[in-house]
Amino acid sequence: MKIGTDKTARLRELIDSGPQRIVIVTHTNPDGDAIGSSLAWGELLESKGHDVTCVVPNRYPSFLEWMPGIEQLKVFKYDEDGSTARKISEAEIIFCLDFNQITRLERLSDAITANETAKIVLIDHHLNPSAGFDLIFSYPDSSSTSFLVYELIEQLEGTTAITKKMGDNLYVGMMTDTGNFAFSNLTPELFRAVASLVEKGVDVAAIHSCVYNSFTEDRLRLLGFAINKMETFKAGDIGVAYIALKENELRKFNFQPGDSEGFVNFPLTVHTLEVSASFIETKKFIRISLRSKGDVDVSKFANKYFQGGGHKNAAGGKSFVSMAETIAHFRRSAMEYFGGDVQMQDTSSCNL
Repeated sequence: MKIGTDKTARLRELIDSGPQRIVIVTHTNPDGDAIGSSLAWGELLESKGHDVTCVVPNRYPSFLEWMPGIEQLKVFKYDEDGSTARKISEAEIIFCLDFNQITRLERLSDAITANETAKIVLIDHHLNPSAGFDLIFSYPDSSSTSFLVYELIEQLEGTTAITKKMGDNLYVGMMTDTGNFAFSNLTPELFRAVASLVEKGVDVAAIHSCVYNSFTEDRLRLLGFAINKMETFKAGDIGVAYIALKENELRKFNFQPGDSEGFVNFPLTVHTLEVSASFIETKKFIRISLRSKGDVDVSKFANKYFQGGGHKNAAGGKSFVSMAETIAHFRRSAMEYFGGDVQMQDTSSCNL
């Protein structure tokens, strides 16, 4: 991944032109990468004298509550007094991190588009960013937005500007968006960045434990229930699995935002399965997560059948029909799409 020097020069001009009112926003159901990149970028901007507000559309998962500085996040869903909306309306620069379409932020989208004077900057690693940004840093070959933020900081200020607090947040994003460094785009540059963060004092083992060993009992029981509900089928030569959880089932386990995070990955631990999907029912729609192994591209699948997208091995979308109709559509679509001649990497063994 190479960031164009002309873009960084324009970014430098934006953030070096005196104290400004800046808002950083990220996507709905914010994950480790969304929060980690936002908090780290916000800290850098604050160090340059800017008035910075970090905003998330809705509540973040409980297993991320320990992240340094997370108490500063404004949850737009709970903006009862309108103070966060005012911050957005008065912002001179709005940074959009870890998502590529403003229209996907529900109510927060309207607040952003209502500000017609702010410069809007995208920093993201998802495919096909929409129009409407004044400056775009879109690098789908980056393993995470946090790694992209690390690279930007390195180019703009040098790694000496990265504090231990920033390092912790950036590492959370790098770790979680790569599935604990198990997915694609695991480049030498990424591991050199991790080494640099460790030199800053980042405790890899402690952070791993905070994120992955902090289940509530309800969440663990929900995982067991979800795995027990897993269905599998063959689409040509491709093994496909899916997990469907209805809203009333989630309530039985006192479901909290983020409780189903990562569930979609578990079916792929079965060596005969190459595609995994999860369907999580909400009051307004069904949230779809897709994962795959090797060269099976679920991003194109999500775009074609569920108006979604993402990365080759990790994507998502939404469905606005019933769970039964959604599953039936998924099965038909998988048979049509994956039942053809899909070139696969050999994932049947661990020989290197």
